Amino acid sequence: MSDDRKRDEEVRATNQGDGAVYAPGARRGREKPAKSAGSETMEIIKTVVFALLIALVLRVLFFQPFTIPSASMEPNLYEGDYIVVSKWTYGYSRHSIPFSPPLFDGRILGKAPARGDIVVFKLPRDNRTDYIKRLIGLPGDRVQMRDNVLYINDQAVPDAVVSQSEFEDVFGPRQVMRKRETLPGGRTFTIQDYGPGGDLDDTPVFEVPAGHYFFMGDNRDNSIDSRVGVAGGVGMVPEENLVGKAEIILFSWSPGASLFNPVSWFANVRPSRFFQILD
Repeated sequence: MSDDRKRDEEVRATNQGDGAVYAPGARRGREKPAKSAGSETMEIIKTVVFALLIALVLRVLFFQPFTIPSASMEPNLYEGDYIVVSKWTYGYSRHSIPFSPPLFDGRILGKAPARGDIVVFKLPRDNRTDYIKRLIGLPGDRVQMRDNVLYINDQAVPDAVVSQSEFEDVFGPRQVMRKRETLPGGRTFTIQDYGPGGDLDDTPVFEVPAGHYFFMGDNRDNSIDSRVGVAGGVGMVPEENLVGKAEIILFSWSPGASLFNPVSWFANVRPSRFFQILD
């Protein structure tokens, strides 16, 4: 065979009798038909549904994000902090599931919270609103404020002033103190206080019933908490209302940042608060 003929055989396409044209040496087989638009749409829907199911499982069983809306937990949580709450720490109740369906009562697969934990819970008077406070009183405890001092079971909780400053607001010049408070059991953390004379600095004795908890804000003179009855405040919180334990601040923006104004993200970001573990 001449060289010219050999080259012609190498590049020649051959008709196989079924109407298809194949290049010599190519693997024979029928081409897969293109997917219809309806089939592609269904694949997208399946993918989205699967992703949503995974997100729901993570939210129900493991983690849930929250944004801090007020100053009631200063100086440990600030308005604009974006935190992550662990759901498994205290187990699960109907409030672990979105919209709190009445599937079962009480809690399952969990342990009791520890005094001093920062906890997200459902407000007892409506069982819908999420609140975040620090756990102060356990079932059976007696809790009271006397002359701006916290008492648990008739024992004063030790505190020590770590800083003090002055500021002025609509009420005139005021002092703000930061104190290091140590709860029974040794848990210690910083609180913010404006000195004696506040509305909640002297209270009756609160006896925490079985299956309930007593919560207070770290910003003691700027917090509606268990010191205020359930009708206008928080009152005693049933254990099934616990949502989870606050674990970490992921990131933080000061007030003024807007989702629809990207420039404000950089102007109001607080990087020093990123990834802070909460105590």
